[in-house]
Amino acid sequence: MRHCHGRFMLRIGGMFKLFRFGQCLLPCSKNIDLLVQNGHYPVDFSSECGDQLVDYIPGVSPIRLADMPSVLKKFTQPFLSSVKESVAAACKAKCLLFTTYDELEHQVIASLMKILPLPVYSVGPSIPLSAALEDETHNNVNRAEHYYLDWLDSQPENSVLYVSFGSFLSASSEQMEEILSGLDESGVRYFLVSRGGKGHTENSAADGDAVNVLPSTQSFLVPWCDQLRVLCHYSVGGFWTHCGWNSTLEGVYAGVPMLTFPVAMDQFTNSKLIVDDWKIGMKVMKEVGADKVVKRDEIASTVKKFMNLNGDDKESKEMRDRANEFKKRCRQVLAKGGSSTTNLDNFIRNILKN
Repeated sequence: MRHCHGRFMLRIGGMFKLFRFGQCLLPCSKNIDLLVQNGHYPVDFSSECGDQLVDYIPGVSPIRLADMPSVLKKFTQPFLSSVKESVAAACKAKCLLFTTYDELEHQVIASLMKILPLPVYSVGPSIPLSAALEDETHNNVNRAEHYYLDWLDSQPENSVLYVSFGSFLSASSEQMEEILSGLDESGVRYFLVSRGGKGHTENSAADGDAVNVLPSTQSFLVPWCDQLRVLCHYSVGGFWTHCGWNSTLEGVYAGVPMLTFPVAMDQFTNSKLIVDDWKIGMKVMKEVGADKVVKRDEIASTVKKFMNLNGDDKESKEMRDRANEFKKRCRQVLAKGGSSTTNLDNFIRNILKN
C-alpha cells in the first residue's frame, strides 16, 4: 500500500491499482500542468481567490479553487515532480479500479477512459453485508457490541443527526466546542462518534431559560460504531460528515442527506460534489476560507434547517427526495446486471486472461 498525494493506491502484484478516494483528484493531478499554465497552482484557498472557477480540466465540472483538493496547495519542485511520477506510475498498471460507480461520476470516469492507456473499472461502492443492513430488527447483531442500537431504536423515524469527523483528521478544539454547543442549542437529536466517549451527553444549554432544548436523551456519544449500520437505521435522517470518500459513498448508499464539514485532502472536492453537483446535502461552512471558525448560533440554525423536523423547508425536502433517488440507483448498480457488478465481472475475466 502506498500513499499518493491524498489518496491510497493499492498495488496488486504490480499490475492493478485500486483508488479509494474521490476520482476527481486523478484528472486534477494528471492535468497539473494546466493549473500551472493558468496561474492556479499552487492552489490559493484564501477568501480573496477561493471563488475563482477552474473550468478547463477534462472530466471535472467547473470547480472553485476553494473546492480543489487541499494537497494541491503545496508547492515545491520535488512535490510537483512526485505528483507527475505518481500519475505516470498509475498509467503503467494493467488496469485501474475505482470504488465509485459509473452513474455517480459518469463525466470523470468517461474522461479517464478516454485519456488513460489502460482499462478503467468502476466497481463501487464496496458495501459489506448489504442484506444484513436491511434487517431493521437487528436479530443477527451482537447487542453487547452494538449497545447504541437500543438508543436509536427508541428515536422517531428520520429524527437523528449522525455526527462523525472521521478517523484521522478533526477540527480545532475551538471549532469542536462551537460544534457541540451548536448541536445542543439546535434541539435536534444527534448521535456523535468521538474517541473516548460513551453514553448519554448532557446539554450545555439545558438551563431554566433554555427554549426547545431536549433532555439529556437528545444525544448519544460513542467512541466507535458500525457506521454503515447506523446510517441505514430508520431513525437516522442526516449525516454530519467530514466528506471522506468512503463515508460519502456510505451516505449515498444509505440515502441519507449529508451536512458537509471537510477538513483536508479531497474532502473539499467531495463536499462540492455532494452539495453542488448531486444536491443531496448542505454545507456547514458557507464562506470561503478554511481558517474560519463557524460559530454555534450559525451551526444551530443550519442543523435545524437541514433536519427540517417540522417539514416546512422546501429545500430540505427536495434534498431528501434526491438522496432517496441516489439510494435507489446505488442499490441497482450493485444488483445482478448492475454496472458495478458487470464491471467487477469484466475485471475478473481480465485477470484470468492475463
